Amino acid sequence: MSIPPRHLDAPHPDTIFDAGWLSLRRPADTAARAEPLNRLAHDWLSARAGRPLRLIDLGSGSGANPHYLAPRLPGPQHWQLVDHDPALLALAQGTCSAVCDRDGRPVGIDTRLRTLHALAEDDFAGSDLVSASALIDLVDEGWLVRFADACAYAGCAVLVVLSVDGHWVIDDGEVADPDDAFVRTAFNAHQQRNKGASDGAGRMSGPALGARAAPRLAALLEAQGFVVTLAYSPWVIHMVDIGQRALAAALLDGWRAAAAEQCPHAAARIEAWHARRQLALAHDSTRIEVGHFDLYAEPGVRS
Repeated sequence: MSIPPRHLDAPHPDTIFDAGWLSLRRPADTAARAEPLNRLAHDWLSARAGRPLRLIDLGSGSGANPHYLAPRLPGPQHWQLVDHDPALLALAQGTCSAVCDRDGRPVGIDTRLRTLHALAEDDFAGSDLVSASALIDLVDEGWLVRFADACAYAGCAVLVVLSVDGHWVIDDGEVADPDDAFVRTAFNAHQQRNKGASDGAGRMSGPALGARAAPRLAALLEAQGFVVTLAYSPWVIHMVDIGQRALAAALLDGWRAAAAEQCPHAAARIEAWHARRQLALAHDSTRIEVGHFDLYAEPGVRS
């Protein structure tokens, strides 16, 4: 039986996130972010002050990234929020409607409903900063090359944060569970599956980069003459906090589902691992660390 092709512009299910998940992860995202990179972005934009600054946020979701960044950056600012989900874009516009820049001036906001598949070289023309959060680990090599080319064409700075690095650890004070490594490996392999996107010219994407995304983007931007800074930005989740415990439970469920889909022959083994690790979440002393990278880059030589 043949399977009808999915519409080329339709987002892949692995790139669709609901508002509940975005809200759940937001405190961990905020706590994890590498503050020194905010300062580098601030200094870059300050040197371009005297006119409205144009900032683009890709994969904006509920607007957490511009909501976090705007008060830490100079202005006046005008943000374009880009996402493929109209409901999330509407939420993002509401979230950011009352946001002000570092000097207390309201920021300008507009939204653009589009998939990110067909990224063109001139998409960022006229922009001062392009940002994204938890995005580039979902894309393939070809998209990342086009992204670096577009940033070089625009001569803009780049702040891409919270890209997974493939490492996580559950510390419950005991010897590590023997199946942590198995589930982690299966999950990372699942993350690098082809997300089924088209580049807008009919060419289908390759495997998602997953944990390789941030170092690969750093290399691509350096080849374009950018000065790049990578910083470790892990989630550190403590069970003593009820919100963090809910995030930990959601993570366990997501790791289980992805690992079982990747390794259906090991479904029973994965389910048993999940049951054991759920027990660990009942202890206030349990801690989970999930590795991420933040990346900042700007053209030329930093003075």
